[in-house]
Amino acid sequence: MRNSFLRKFTPATVALVLLSTVVPRLTAADADDLKVLRDQIRALEQKLLVLERKQEIKDEDAATAAKAAPKISITDKGFTLASADSANSFKLRGLVQFDARVFLNDNGIVNNSFLLRRARIITEGTFAKNYSFQIVPEFGGGSATAASAFTVLDANLGVTISKELQFKFGKFKEPVGLEMLSSDSWTFFNERSLATNLVPNRDIGAQASGELFNGTVNYSAGIFNGIADAASSTNADFDNEKDVAGRVFVSPFKNDAGSPVQGLSFGLAGTLGRQKGTSGRTAGYKTDGQQTFFSYAATTVADGQSWRVSPQFEYRNGSFGAIGEYVFSTVNVRPSATGAKAELKNKAWQLSAGYVLTGEDSSATGVVPKQNFDFANGTWGAFEVAVRFADLKIDDKAFPLYASAATNADEAANFGLGLNWYLSKAVRLTFDYYQTNFNFAPGSPLVSTTPLLRQDEKGFITRFQVSF
Repeated sequence: MRNSFLRKFTPATVALVLLSTVVPRLTAADADDLKVLRDQIRALEQKLLVLERKQEIKDEDAATAAKAAPKISITDKGFTLASADSANSFKLRGLVQFDARVFLNDNGIVNNSFLLRRARIITEGTFAKNYSFQIVPEFGGGSATAASAFTVLDANLGVTISKELQFKFGKFKEPVGLEMLSSDSWTFFNERSLATNLVPNRDIGAQASGELFNGTVNYSAGIFNGIADAASSTNADFDNEKDVAGRVFVSPFKNDAGSPVQGLSFGLAGTLGRQKGTSGRTAGYKTDGQQTFFSYAATTVADGQSWRVSPQFEYRNGSFGAIGEYVFSTVNVRPSATGAKAELKNKAWQLSAGYVLTGEDSSATGVVPKQNFDFANGTWGAFEVAVRFADLKIDDKAFPLYASAATNADEAANFGLGLNWYLSKAVRLTFDYYQTNFNFAPGSPLVSTTPLLRQDEKGFITRFQVSF
């Protein structure tokens, strides 16, 4: 843009002012010379105007180029490459978890271990603002095999119509378990609770979701291939038995700034479908220490309707956070392909709470330290303590026809205590103690034939995590 203020004081303008003062005093003999001088001054002024315009064009071109340049961001949230208008983006994130597991009084069971629990390179992207994709391979957790160096946890496509309506297609978590839907990086404890045994994990399907009423209501509903409790899809399910799943989660006081119940949310989730075969019943229920305490007999198959229902809540207020859920899971099984059918009703619940000792806000997406750990400068990050109670009860009708009372517990009750040290937003060190007590079905032997079940499980799990 031209600078009108500067133009008033160009050399040519000053010269013209001087000439207007001097000209009346000159003789006629000098008129020709004056005319030549005036022409030269006007030519000089034109050249200055051209130079000024060229500079303006150069500045405009530089500004246009800056607006069109892609944006590159490297933060504790990952690496992002985005177009200038942010309509197209590519994000690369990662998660690595290294565990040390130690069990006490385990009667010589070989279960102490160092473990690469999770190792993921997460790829996400957006195109034309409204279309997205996500691919999450898993290299840790013992998932790699000789045939494949990794498994695919998530692979899905998204379409955003508005904040009230989005669609997702592919493989992702079914919208059921509250703790299951939490990020693998930012749960209160290293491992999810006993209640998560009764909800589905990742499945292939199509889902609609969105936020309503100024963000106070969040809903999800979809149709999926259908999977058993605690299971994930094998990426193929060529039958006519599908599951429908849905969840409504309400935050009625979300927009009431300063209210003590602003962070209160509650909801209801569930599934309904039919399952058949051995893949339709759980492969096993695990303790917090990831040891199996219940599994069906090898010949037991699912055959018939299955459904789940889960009321749940979450509360956050400053440094305090709490979540809770109850899960009721029903499955129809036979002891063999032609045996008598029974409807089994298993149930579980969990209640977890955490408090950030250093004053930062509790959050479902992790604690952000006010100051990162830096030994040289005397800063220590953020510290959070956590406690959890949980219980899972197997239907007594499962024994002894569908599962052995001699090798399984029919109930597990758990207590957990944890300390989370957030060295930065991306780095966390956790120390968890778990104790699980087992109960047994009527008619079970005095001493279980499963070594794990001959005493209560008492274990420490320490985890070093980097998540970005």
